[in-house]
Amino acid sequence: MSDPISDLPRCAWAQTHPLNAEYHDEEWGVPEYDSRALWEKLILDGFQAGLSWLTILKKRDAFRDAFEEFDPERIARYDEHDIERLMGNAGIIRSRSKIEATIGNAQAYLAMRDNGEDFSEFLWGMVGGRPIQRDVERDGPVPTQTPLSLEISKALKKRGFKFVGPVIVYAWMEAVGMVNDHAETCHRRKPVAAMG
Repeated sequence: MSDPISDLPRCAWAQTHPLNAEYHDEEWGVPEYDSRALWEKLILDGFQAGLSWLTILKKRDAFRDAFEEFDPERIARYDEHDIERLMGNAGIIRSRSKIEATIGNAQAYLAMRDNGEDFSEFLWGMVGGRPIQRDVERDGPVPTQTPLSLEISKALKKRGFKFVGPVIVYAWMEAVGMVNDHAETCHRRKPVAAMG
């Protein structure tokens, strides 16, 4: 019987656990254009700060249950009772600062919408509307942040977002397909098409 993790050439990080391999093969680097889904992934990347992504993958269903499928309308109305409820939920990362940031980020997301800024259009506009195809030979090793992730981080912070530093933003950009950082030998390396 073959090992499902090693059946295909993948990015090194995706070879470490079956959940990582599944996430890599089905989601990571696939361009996401839905505003709410982009926001959810940004929130989860904020919760991941200081932890492994595998920890988030193992808890993702619990996060979705705890945060009502990441509905910004509902989360924006959370109060101290909700914070305490979430702090008591062992299924998620129980960080008060990250929970409070999620509530504030829901409010910031809705404020953008109310001001006529579509979350997806705004962020994809910052990368030129199509995935950035990085080339290790041309661009060097995969960075932890870039001038563009710093620019996006500043733009989000200006709109009231928290836990959106340039390192978190760059990891998120990779995850949502704004930048293609699959290894040259990875079966998912093929450039992905832009929307439309």
